[in-house]
Amino acid sequence: MNKENSKHGAHDLGNGLEQLTARGASRRDVLRAMAAAGMMSMTGAGLLSASGAALAQATPRQGGKIRVATQSASAADTLDPAKGALATDYVRCNMFYNGLTELDSHLGAKMALATSLDTKDATVWIVKLRSGVQFHDGKSLAPADVVYSIMRHKDPATASKAKTLADQIKEVKATGPDEVTITLEGANADLPVILATSHFLIIKDGTKDFKTAVGTGPFKVKEFSPGVRTVGVKNEKYWKPGLPHLDEVELIGIGDESARVNALLSGDVQLINAVSPRSAPRIKGTGGFSVLETKTGQYTDLVVRDEGGITGTDDFRRGMMYLQDREQIRRAIFQGYGAIGNDQPIDPTNKYYLAGLPQRKFDLDKAKYHFQKAKVGSTPVQIFASPAAEGSVEMAMLLQQVAPQAGLNLQVTRVPADGYWSNHWMKHPVGYGSVNARPSADVLLTQFFKSDAPWNEANWKSAKFDQLLVAARGEPDDAKRKQIYGDIQVLVHENGGIGIPLFQSSLDAYTSKLKGLGSIPLAGLMGFAFAENVWLEA
Repeated sequence: MNKENSKHGAHDLGNGLEQLTARGASRRDVLRAMAAAGMMSMTGAGLLSASGAALAQATPRQGGKIRVATQSASAADTLDPAKGALATDYVRCNMFYNGLTELDSHLGAKMALATSLDTKDATVWIVKLRSGVQFHDGKSLAPADVVYSIMRHKDPATASKAKTLADQIKEVKATGPDEVTITLEGANADLPVILATSHFLIIKDGTKDFKTAVGTGPFKVKEFSPGVRTVGVKNEKYWKPGLPHLDEVELIGIGDESARVNALLSGDVQLINAVSPRSAPRIKGTGGFSVLETKTGQYTDLVVRDEGGITGTDDFRRGMMYLQDREQIRRAIFQGYGAIGNDQPIDPTNKYYLAGLPQRKFDLDKAKYHFQKAKVGSTPVQIFASPAAEGSVEMAMLLQQVAPQAGLNLQVTRVPADGYWSNHWMKHPVGYGSVNARPSADVLLTQFFKSDAPWNEANWKSAKFDQLLVAARGEPDDAKRKQIYGDIQVLVHENGGIGIPLFQSSLDAYTSKLKGLGSIPLAGLMGFAFAENVWLEA
């Protein structure tokens, strides 16, 4: 699955955010609370976009072209939003299509092709469509396009990466000339945010051929060569006034991080993503280049699978969690970037983050106690790590160094990045995953922790968790939802079988002539949606 998948979940999905110490209410907390309060009836004017405020600082210049290098490109590159699995896929699809909603800088939903989403019970949602929107071929946006775009995710033949999310949707039907009604199987107050994920971008009714992309987005396809390049040219009839600024954006993939950095510093490309914290000082120290840190919910996690045997015991799993020296991991591996994690997947930038959960600390005595209870003995335990899961090889080596002091004989098996997600991830009792940030707590928990989740990394099955997840999804009162998500975090922290030492920051680097790049905590590259927002200084 690749990180993506994992992250595709986690994949690049495939899939940073702000780090708040959750004590005093910051401006972000206040905006989040406002967003939460307005969640059930949202209109285009309902939420303020912070990125809009950032863009107002300078008058954008029109014209120009840029080349952008991401960390992934392959023959599997796609123009089908449903099949997107990597950063390049998400960026590409955001250039050519729009969603009903899109994410703002606090991971709230703001209106895009929809002008409002209204509901009384979080189960039946009335969607009003924006009028005057045209596809690239001149066809007007109509309810049938929305019905087709969403319902195709439910068909197994589509092989949509968002099928588990779409399974919550019972039906989508046109109920007026510019109106669609979405009925869910059960209440989910997160629907506006879910619809902002790139998989749910709107395509033309009946589209089956994705050799090109006919969308409503800011750019039109000029060239699409999977594994080589994608070129988009400005959509002169784009429905957002004054956007996009650039005439052309070319996307390429450069898998090797140092080669990506060299391409930027040599002027071959103007923007790159997935920069290693180790490269940041070099880029910052070179005149004319900048690094943007986006705090995210992305994490590389220690996975202890419950498959019987010793790793299936709570004591062994807990012992492994106490072996993680989180401060050392942040300092030595991530050069001080990132937010300390606490073995549950809701990060400090998330409005449902439980700040009061006592922090699990590095403790060799506690680790030893739990390993003795689990009767580990001297038999070697293999831990699989790979450069595919960022930082995992270094984390595994740190664990191996301290394990003997806790009475554990830990052996690191390093495997190549190529094929890691399909051949090793979730296939060994102890290993590492890498999960990209998801747009909402519900999406993340549904894809990675529910008993029947496709990417249930630790093979952890908890009926109590499953019940709480459904309860949170349908709870319209935000304070009560927060309480339920708090209970969920306690549950996963105590025995979920995954160790999350920290939440990673996403680092983008770019020429200082590139303006308008902001942060959307989903991921770098402005949550994969930078293309319509950036411009080049003369």
